Amino acid sequence: MKNSYSVKSKLALLVVIFFTYFGFSQNNDQEQIKKLYDAALTQGKGYDWLNYLSNQIGGRLSGSVQAQQAVNYTKSQLDSLGLDKVWLQPVMVPKWVRGTPEFAYFETTPGTTTNVAICALGGSVATPSNGIKANIIEVNGVEELATLGKGKIQGKIVFFNKPMDPTQINTFNAYSNCVDQRYSGALEASKYGALGVIVRSMNLRLDDFPHTGSMGYGEQPIDNRIPAAAISTNAADLLSTSLLLNPEINFYFKQNCKQFEDVESYNVIGEIRGSSKPEEIIVVGGHLDSWDLGDGSHDDGAGCVQSMEVLNLFKKIGYKPKRTIRVVLFMNEENGLRGGTKYAEVANATNEKHIFALESDSGGFTPRGFTFDSSNKDFDKIKSWKPLFEPYLVHYFEKGESGADIGPLKKEGLILAGLRPDSQRYFDYHHAENDTFEHVNKRELELGSASMASLIYLVDTYGF
Repeated sequence: MKNSYSVKSKLALLVVIFFTYFGFSQNNDQEQIKKLYDAALTQGKGYDWLNYLSNQIGGRLSGSVQAQQAVNYTKSQLDSLGLDKVWLQPVMVPKWVRGTPEFAYFETTPGTTTNVAICALGGSVATPSNGIKANIIEVNGVEELATLGKGKIQGKIVFFNKPMDPTQINTFNAYSNCVDQRYSGALEASKYGALGVIVRSMNLRLDDFPHTGSMGYGEQPIDNRIPAAAISTNAADLLSTSLLLNPEINFYFKQNCKQFEDVESYNVIGEIRGSSKPEEIIVVGGHLDSWDLGDGSHDDGAGCVQSMEVLNLFKKIGYKPKRTIRVVLFMNEENGLRGGTKYAEVANATNEKHIFALESDSGGFTPRGFTFDSSNKDFDKIKSWKPLFEPYLVHYFEKGESGADIGPLKKEGLILAGLRPDSQRYFDYHHAENDTFEHVNKRELELGSASMASLIYLVDTYGF
């Protein structure tokens, strides 16, 4: 009986200790997360950083003067935070230049023309100096080319008009289901003798802004490459309707873009060294380059300043991490992923131990949660943190994709994550002229920063 009583007493004591510790730990986490949100909403620097990136520097296409200005500016701002280390990581990036503004129209009868808004796709070749004018044929996606065959396509301009699916609540799914026509449409259409391609913009909204984005020719010889441009959604609908009335419409477009030799650029990196486990690295980042039509505020200036803000918030509340917290502003996500690839290459070569990487590359809108590329066991642990985010309406914790720049880091045991803001307005601005600072809401941006900092705090505190 005595031994039995002793065992029961010990078990009872362990239960009391466990729940006392768990309750204290949970309360401490709540307090730390509250501090992070409060600091983000009252002392954050991200909105001012984004203002400078957007309005003083502008679009930051890889290899451009503006991209280098952004490197210099963000490094100087990280230096000002008093981090343990800030440095530039060299990386060779492609240099593609748009040239003079593109011009296009369609001709219903000789001399009767209607101008339409287009922009060259990133990486496209130019048209001949006088432009291209030819009969245009509409297709609903890349797969339809084979159905039509060379006889109906040769000598024509192919008009890819597969729209994003409005029934998809996750707009990134709608994007994924039709972006192949933008990326590989020119390569595939050229196999059937097309002279050029015009692609419906990846945009759920009807407006007059053509949306650029990367496209590729693979290993196709330069002489066989055909020019590719995006057309605004309003213009795409007008052209499609006009083709129903008159299939013999001619389309004309002219663009002057050019690909140059690769040039040197940099990833911008800063870190707070861990106090007890400095060898374990947690990365948070976004991509510093953007397309050239707007100023890249949502894609991905927002993600960059939110990632910088994570370290700033830790400094503001006096939090000293156990593990090394590193911000990485990747160069060249938009048309090459060279920055992400280089970072992973160096990390592997130096045997760095990364345990977690978080990317923000879905716009500066209201945060809804995160997606995680992890094992089921690790995800179960992550889900246990979800109640801590519910007071901030950050409810979405799901397994899924993370971010393009951190993807090359992927290896067994490393958990990748992506911030998931509300996506309903993202493709209104994505890769377009209207991706500008005025369309970023300060409070939404700050809430995203706080959510990221809170997740990084929990990963640092509990590890995996």
